[in-house]
Amino acid sequence: MKNPVDLNNIEQILANDPGGMLAALWSLPEQCEEALAIGRKAVIPPEYADISNIVVTGLGGSAIGGDFLRLFVTDRIKAPVIVNRDYILPNFIDQKTLLFAVSYSGNTEETLSAYDQAREKRALIVALTNGGKLREMAERDGVPVIVVPAGISPRAATGYLLIPTLAVLESFGMIEDLSPEISDLTTVLRELREQLKPEMISEHNLAKQIAHKIYGKIPVIWAASGNTEVVATRWKGQINENGKAPAYWNVFPELNHNEIVGFEAPAEVLKQLEIIILRDRNDHARVQKRMEISRKIIEGTVSGITEIWSSGEGRLARMFSLTYIGDYVSVYLAALYGIDPTPVKNIDHLKKKLAES
Repeated sequence: MKNPVDLNNIEQILANDPGGMLAALWSLPEQCEEALAIGRKAVIPPEYADISNIVVTGLGGSAIGGDFLRLFVTDRIKAPVIVNRDYILPNFIDQKTLLFAVSYSGNTEETLSAYDQAREKRALIVALTNGGKLREMAERDGVPVIVVPAGISPRAATGYLLIPTLAVLESFGMIEDLSPEISDLTTVLRELREQLKPEMISEHNLAKQIAHKIYGKIPVIWAASGNTEVVATRWKGQINENGKAPAYWNVFPELNHNEIVGFEAPAEVLKQLEIIILRDRNDHARVQKRMEISRKIIEGTVSGITEIWSSGEGRLARMFSLTYIGDYVSVYLAALYGIDPTPVKNIDHLKKKLAES
């Protein structure tokens, strides 16, 4: 396919981004710093610290923060963390559950349904939103509300939708001081945005290079279970929402027990697959070996294979470094397709039809 847009032409890129998604990406480091300050100002009753489990209920961009929370604290706290993407809450939730009801708009119907059930189960609820019905309901019920700034797409508000939840756990002494992690995170993001910005030509811009690779192809993102799996989910969702294109993901070692066999036929379809492997130094040694062997198995049968390594010292920085690259890739892919990345017409249409029913 011939690219309709030259990614080295800044004017063309910006013309395809009237909704300002690139500007939102650029401001992520500052968003993360502000999110920490917002979370630390939140007034949460001390009895909320007496919990046995943590649940984050939300959908889409409002749920991805819960996934990052789960991975970040997995070896830091004993309480299990569950992310709920449904109208219905799991039956185990009770008065010992710390439940974050997260909806950037405040009007996500599945989250509002889950909030009502959490109230019935007497869970310890914290609402995280910029307004809408969720804020109204929480303030009416005397539930703590963490209010974050409005004005951007939920998928561009990852810092706002994750870091305040970590700040709550920090305030309870459940996790250590977040300052070093956030400092490392914002340093890495500031360095990356200089490398990924529209002004950086494709020859030196990894995000533009990957966008070219997956243009006209079907990206398949592979990651490591329990480490970078959330990033793979994020890449898939961003390519869907920003690039308006299909994408798929899977994780090691599970994919070595099924998906790896599916690279024999049909040959013409396999040649449309572009494999992206997300790598991190904390991936299990056997998983790293699996990645290397798997790559050799499928080389020559797919369009191409790209490996991307995380950067930074802390876990947040490494997870977000891979995420940030994917975010920029999705916007540059939208530019190649001549599409404004911000609108999500199919989601808006679906919500309208649901409201009518």
